[in-house]
Amino acid sequence: MKVIILAGGYGTRLGNITETIPKPMVRIGNKPIIWHIMKIYASYGFKDFIISLGYKAEVIKEYFYNYNIYNNDYSINLGTKKITRFNNHNEADWNVTLIDTGVDTLKGARIKRLEKYLDDVNMVTYGDGISDININKLVEFHKSHNKTITISGVHPPARFGEITETNGKLMYFKEKPEYSGGLINGGFMVFNKKLLDYLSVDENCDFEIGPLEKLANEGEVMVYKHSGKWECVDHGRDLVQLNKLWNENKAFWKVWK
Repeated sequence: MKVIILAGGYGTRLGNITETIPKPMVRIGNKPIIWHIMKIYASYGFKDFIISLGYKAEVIKEYFYNYNIYNNDYSINLGTKKITRFNNHNEADWNVTLIDTGVDTLKGARIKRLEKYLDDVNMVTYGDGISDININKLVEFHKSHNKTITISGVHPPARFGEITETNGKLMYFKEKPEYSGGLINGGFMVFNKKLLDYLSVDENCDFEIGPLEKLANEGEVMVYKHSGKWECVDHGRDLVQLNKLWNENKAFWKVWK
């Protein structure tokens, strides 16, 4: 089963952070967030990745091309260029396919342009969201209902204090509750190849607007409700928060050992 990571967006809300790197390469600890996402999937045995590239594709390509250099200590003889590694990373069994799907391409077209690399059932997620979701249970749920696509419904972290009022009178207040009330699509999706019939390679083909709406109207979208934690890097403050959790050994998404 292939795991698509949509990694082609501009990440403009991160400001100058993404002037030189694409959003999936922003760092949590000393690793890019795309590595954290891949580690989540790999911890459940899913290690065959397809990365859909766009904005600053060369940065992500270069990172994986030189993965052994970035993720091992080593010595190098500057005359012979012989490299001796002192340790080995734990990702030797990952297969990573890097495909440039266009700078201005919307998500639906990005997925469609990967069609020849896909299996009958695949997964797809965004390049900026992390969670403690159980991927095996997500896949089991998808296979149980025989619909085209399963999306994961998550509770987004609340950004502001929550109030309840009646006729203008404050009835309840909680300063920054851990989660807001409703569900949103947190990525971590599973789909049958039938999804591709609803997409086109035209760069203006979106995913959520249009195809997913049509599939929902046809009763072909199911929601796997994840009651655990989820966050994404949307603004600089999100990156600060996630780095704080990582540095304090409180990273809820670290499901690997």
